[in-house]
Amino acid sequence: MASQSLSRDEQTRLKKLATYASVTVAMILIVAKLGAWWLTDSVAVLSSLADSLLDAVASIVTLMAVRFAVEPADREHRFGHGKAEALAGLGQAAFIAGSGCLLLIESVRRLIEPRPVREEWVGIAVMGFSILLTLVLVIGQRYVIRRTGSIAVSGDALHYEGDLLINGAVAVSLLAHWFWGWQILDPIFAVAIVAYLLWNAFRISSQSMSMLMDRELPEDERVRIKDIVMAHPQARDFHDLRSRRSGADTFIQFHLELDPEMTLFTAHEIADEVEASILVEFPNAEVIIHQDPAGLEEDHTVPAVG
Repeated sequence: MASQSLSRDEQTRLKKLATYASVTVAMILIVAKLGAWWLTDSVAVLSSLADSLLDAVASIVTLMAVRFAVEPADREHRFGHGKAEALAGLGQAAFIAGSGCLLLIESVRRLIEPRPVREEWVGIAVMGFSILLTLVLVIGQRYVIRRTGSIAVSGDALHYEGDLLINGAVAVSLLAHWFWGWQILDPIFAVAIVAYLLWNAFRISSQSMSMLMDRELPEDERVRIKDIVMAHPQARDFHDLRSRRSGADTFIQFHLELDPEMTLFTAHEIADEVEASILVEFPNAEVIIHQDPAGLEEDHTVPAVG
């Protein structure tokens, strides 16, 4: 869950800053790796270049999605535009999976017909530079994710975390070729990179689908909501808790059971107090509370906490 100390505007600023940084880093790495591949003819460097190309595309998609997702609700989108982040995540997963399949074909071809790598030191230097620049970006992205809980930035960060491993693997394969002439490591490392890319694609798509399909909040957060509600002295019970997350927004609704003899005005005041307590823990939430007289038997078909 995002930090409770940030307003919506502060979260928006951080998310935009993270996407601008990722696009800039991707462009710099594309230029550097393109030169390294041209000089080395390494398929491992080529795989890293392809990954950076897709990082750039995915980061641009993320930038556009974040800009759209932070737009406030309007007449056509009464629940806001937060799911644009999940759509960006699916796009990122598709880009990654596509690049992985193309790289697998080239890697298998190089396994069958190995080719020597040239100017290994150039590739090693570029990979070292890539690792350093990517590490700085990932540290910044992880900070933004902790503060905002953005699924789009999280998907983008997965690319670059993978890049750290990819660039390290490429550097190792180049060193092995430089010192011992081991050509086979180049395509083998490329195949390992493909496997990692496809795993990342699966992770990102799973997170995105959870948001698009309105998956409930994690169980610990649902239990926390129950604890907050039942902490009010006038709350007899509650039921039919439903929750979901859409971008930076959280939606929570439930039935609150109160003394059946109290006035509607008093019930309304209690519901407002419970809502205020929930907003302390979930500041960007939209809370809908239906007041029920305690003891009323109703059929609720949706499983709920409480």
